[in-house]
Amino acid sequence: MSPRTAALIPAYQAAGSIAVVVSGTRSVLPTVVVVDDGSADDTAVRAADAGAEVLRHPENRGKGAALVTGLRHLAAAGVERALTLDADGQHLPAEIPVLLAAADAAPGAIVVGVRRKERFAIKRAARFGNWIADRLMRGIAGRALPDTQSGFRVYPVAATLALGTRGTRYDFETEVLLRAARAGMAVQGVQVEVYYPPVAERVSHYRPWADTIRIIRSVVRVAFQREVGAETR
Repeated sequence: MSPRTAALIPAYQAAGSIAVVVSGTRSVLPTVVVVDDGSADDTAVRAADAGAEVLRHPENRGKGAALVTGLRHLAAAGVERALTLDADGQHLPAEIPVLLAAADAAPGAIVVGVRRKERFAIKRAARFGNWIADRLMRGIAGRALPDTQSGFRVYPVAATLALGTRGTRYDFETEVLLRAARAGMAVQGVQVEVYYPPVAERVSHYRPWADTIRIIRSVVRVAFQREVGAETR
């Protein structure tokens, strides 16, 4: 029997896109939970109208905090796997079966959708942030980890929460992979198609310098905890 799976979408100021994302996701995976991370627009209303269960943070706490809120909610509901995707329409519902098939083939693994970005123009700052995260992760984990800033993933809910990831913003998605690798949990990448609108039309809440520094701090913190643990054994 396949594990019980639900979609989890962290959302902030996503009123213009969330309904389409929820509807498209529900056509493949009927149970969808949206965590509205303190939006001041109609994100929560439009998500609920599209058929999602909506949880709300009264103020913006960050993408990582929204993911943890959703994972805890799913764990309490007995959901075993969470398929996460972003609220901006970057991740394509048609690719969800690709991730779920990879998760079926590797039970207990975190599965990451490795974005095919060759056809799209990507801002230099975003490329730099991804490059920094990937190189740091390779050095600390001792091996390459797939697309460390991709939010299109399948998480085994209980095992992911047990990792104790502390990052509350974009650093969560990097830190959780590093903690998983350190804990011996499998991390598997699978190629997926994505959609990016023209650069001038993109809306991103990623702050290139502040969030990149936060990612670096998270990685260093995990590495330091590892070294301290090794010294005290």
